[in-house]
Amino acid sequence: MSNEQLVAKVWNYAHVLRDQGISYGDYIEQITFLLFLKMDQERVELLGETSAIQPQWSWAQLVGKDGDELELQYRHTLDNLAREDGLIGTIFRKAQNKLSDPAKLKRVVSLIDQEGPWVGLDVDVKGEIYEGLLERNASEVKSGAGQYFTPRPVIEAIVKCVNPQIGNTVCDPACGTGGFLLAAYDHMKTQTQDRDKLHSLRHNALSGVDIVDEVVRLCAMNLYLHGVGNGSSSVVQGDSLASDGGHRYQVVLTNPPFGKKSSYKVVGEDGMVSTEREQYERDDFKFTTSNKQFNFLQHIMTILDTHGRAGVVLPDNVLFEAGRAGEGIRKRLLEDFNFHTLLRLPTGIWYSPGVKANVLFFDKRPASREVQTKELWVYDYRTNIHKTLKTKRLTRADFDDFIRCYHERRETERFRRFSYEELAQRDKLNLDIFWLKDDSLEDIDSLPEPE
Repeated sequence: MSNEQLVAKVWNYAHVLRDQGISYGDYIEQITFLLFLKMDQERVELLGETSAIQPQWSWAQLVGKDGDELELQYRHTLDNLAREDGLIGTIFRKAQNKLSDPAKLKRVVSLIDQEGPWVGLDVDVKGEIYEGLLERNASEVKSGAGQYFTPRPVIEAIVKCVNPQIGNTVCDPACGTGGFLLAAYDHMKTQTQDRDKLHSLRHNALSGVDIVDEVVRLCAMNLYLHGVGNGSSSVVQGDSLASDGGHRYQVVLTNPPFGKKSSYKVVGEDGMVSTEREQYERDDFKFTTSNKQFNFLQHIMTILDTHGRAGVVLPDNVLFEAGRAGEGIRKRLLEDFNFHTLLRLPTGIWYSPGVKANVLFFDKRPASREVQTKELWVYDYRTNIHKTLKTKRLTRADFDDFIRCYHERRETERFRRFSYEELAQRDKLNLDIFWLKDDSLEDIDSLPEPE
């Protein structure tokens, strides 16, 4: 059975459950729990490894039961594994049985049991199957899962440009289901045959944080199925904006949540407070703002190691929003960091409609009185580019020209250079730069809505 067929088979049962009131997100969560238990059992039986799970909570205890006895066993299994440490604790954190009908639970258990052995599948195959489920879930807009899903071609283009190297530490402070971390891992694992370096890459190099328990669970399982962080978890549940965490990273790759307002107060160096629910005490935040994207940008500025590199997806408002914080943070980005490249992304590629976003590429520099950004190169892949999630999907090849331009640094129709002096003269330091004529505005019948 091919990967696509296996994804389709596992996913088709989600439709049956959906009709009976179980959401796609809940279904994938239960698949995650059961698949982990099944693979643990296979590791013992087929590979002779020691089980990570106590015998009374193993897969064998589930697969032989029916009815209320099965439901009770599963509930107690989840309750007990949620108290474990490491990877198991991360995957089963706050786990609950959403398949309370024993007949439905038995059907899903049987589905997973019949398709084994899972552990015998190639790591990439297991990962692809699981990511296929995550992407299907993200496409169900009503589930809200799309907010955690960055299109894979965007992720891969960013990773190719930032080019993390074996030995680098990589962080995603808003990791979602782990797309950036896995793309960085795939990029780095081909750079060496050294077993010690590859072991360190799998267990020490990647770090992720997300604020949502369920998403951290999906991310940890995604990494596990790709062979990353076995035994320990590379991803933790937490609020990245609450503190700088004390760690510094050579590479930061991330797409912070697009919601504009932070649901917290932020206290800046200037002593001003944004009135939200909970207070951040961040001395490293130079500007006070309730704009979540600006706070993530300030957080990334802090956690980057000296000479660290970042590729960050941020919405348009970061480039032009006026006010002390907006202008101040853009000024700091240009003067204290080498903000060298801006990629304007097309609309229509996100699960939330109407989103306009960009990728900011910048490098940290040691403290200096000199302005660190000598020039900013802007690539406009938005004007006259029409993409949709269904009929005109974004592909890897769509970014080939950008990647070439990124490395060659020669001006083209879509790729322009702007000196620091030009940028500094722009009103309110507005970096929302475009120069191509929008063909759709020439056609009076296809004008956009007034707003």
